[in-house]
Amino acid sequence: MLSNIGIPGLVIVLVIALIIFGPSKLPEIGRAFGRTLSEFKGATKELVSDSDKEEEKESKSEVTAVKKEG
Repeated sequence: MLSNIGIPGLVIVLVIALIIFGPSKLPEIGRAFGRTLSEFKGATKELVSDSDKEEEKESKSEVTAVKKEG
């Protein structure tokens, strides 16, 4: 969907946002959007690292179980 928006479409969206929110609110909205993206990115990295740790624990417990059986 967003791949179809070109430079002219982006300019139109920015002009509409400028008209709706005004020049004083746009920097605040941009900062809030940036913070939201960075928090989302951090949470995603945390989830990925947690799942990696769980996989390592599972593989270690399987290796331990195999050693005890063997």
